[in-house]
Amino acid sequence: MTANQTLANQVGGHAIIGLLETYGVDTVFGIPGVHTLEFYRGIADRRMRHVGVRHEQGAGFIADGYARASGKPGVCCLITGPGLMNAATPIGQAYSDSVPVLVLCSVNAKPDLGKGRGRLHEISDQRAAIAPLTAFTRTVMTDKEMAEAVSDAFAVFESKRPRPVVLEFPLDVLSAPADVGHPKRVRAPRPKAKPGDLEAAAKLVDGAKHPLLLVGGGTVDCAPAVRAFLEKSGAIGVTTTAGKGVIPASHPQSLPSALLAPAVQQVLAEADVVIAAGTELSETDSWVDRLEIPGKLIRIDLDAFTITRDYPPTVAIEADAGEALEALTSLIKPGRKPDSNRIAAVRKAVKDGMKPLERKHAKVLDALRAALPKDGIVVSDMTQIAYTANPYFPCEEPRCWFHPCGFGTLGYAMPAAIGAKIACPDRAVVAVCGDGGFLFTVQELGTAAELGLPLPILIWNNDAFGQIAQNMRDVGIPEIAVKQKNPDFKTLAAAYGIPTVRPDSLQGIEAALREAFAAKGPTLIEVREDSPFLA
Repeated sequence: MTANQTLANQVGGHAIIGLLETYGVDTVFGIPGVHTLEFYRGIADRRMRHVGVRHEQGAGFIADGYARASGKPGVCCLITGPGLMNAATPIGQAYSDSVPVLVLCSVNAKPDLGKGRGRLHEISDQRAAIAPLTAFTRTVMTDKEMAEAVSDAFAVFESKRPRPVVLEFPLDVLSAPADVGHPKRVRAPRPKAKPGDLEAAAKLVDGAKHPLLLVGGGTVDCAPAVRAFLEKSGAIGVTTTAGKGVIPASHPQSLPSALLAPAVQQVLAEADVVIAAGTELSETDSWVDRLEIPGKLIRIDLDAFTITRDYPPTVAIEADAGEALEALTSLIKPGRKPDSNRIAAVRKAVKDGMKPLERKHAKVLDALRAALPKDGIVVSDMTQIAYTANPYFPCEEPRCWFHPCGFGTLGYAMPAAIGAKIACPDRAVVAVCGDGGFLFTVQELGTAAELGLPLPILIWNNDAFGQIAQNMRDVGIPEIAVKQKNPDFKTLAAAYGIPTVRPDSLQGIEAALREAFAAKGPTLIEVREDSPFLA
């Protein structure tokens, strides 16, 4: 804020940026537009970092990757109408994967709302258009509502299931004088577990012969509590894709994050007590219509609706997963030993069940794992190599594997990897894309190049939407629109001054990745599915 401005004599757009600063926001992603100029006055005046992108969809995905890597909300600034609608896909992805993304956007002036006057960027009801993809969407009609709107957004991020929030500001509110007072940040508390529920859960665990702990994305910030409970309970541990690394892949009680594997589903069916923490047990966790869970079920989640949906629990604990698991650990009895023979047999069955194409993927993934530091971050797209990697690729720490699970968007990997690298500049980050998905957001190569990010972008190229082509073949449908004509990726990258490497060996992939992590900008690494060295 400049010396001649105070909280009482700024305009609305400037005031909102000041409120975000109060909540620790220091980075905003977006594209300036004629309707968002007052936001940008605030961004410039407060010297807040702004990352300019090439498309609003990129802004949303970058904010998502930033949030997943940092644990802090990713913030976008978008124009009315097409700007917000272009970001609907990443907002939907963040909603389904419980990622805290805050979107600031403009909307037409208050006298024009709902009138259909043909104003620039006008939607008859913009709030209604985006609301189903958010925890809440609010039209902030006066400066007196601004502080409460930001506070309510952060209350969702900190105390509830952290889904996106969209705050829209009419143009006349953005440009009018605004007095937001001197608000202080107050952290919203998370729900606390009821002692009776904890005691009931502890009795079930103590009485179990074959307990299983299943943890999801809601546990990424409480890995020590998860591991302490796992070891004291003697349970078998399984993570969902979103929970990869919460239980280290090398842990002797760990099974792969492979709920889709029949062998892992069988272990779940054999468990007499299942403790499901921070997971909604969704279709995209297992790719079956309904998991077989005949044993007693303990569910721990911040979301009261999730706790009872689809899989009614024997005991429901509405609470922070870390606090609940710490309390349970203190209540249960020690001494049960994990079934190491069962764990070894299931691991072998999962590995033996890999298909020929998956074994090709595994060779590349092994090279990636060898090149990537322990705390390195992989951001994957909806692509066959990532579907193999979800259970196969080993992670020892949480917040190291990001995949667009629920909404299943194409084009996620590269922009989200940009966001992750911005959030964690000292950690190695790599994007893993299919050739088809890469082209959905290819323009963000310009963003990565402009920022000089040392970001390897590994493209698995089969000149097709390979998974859909396979699905068509499986059900006897002729392959339609799945064999697209690709550009020469090397020439495409060169247009942004980005080098391309086409390795001719597994050692070459590993070497290319190591060099890319140390480069002064992004590197495209193209690996063809039909490469002889993968045969």
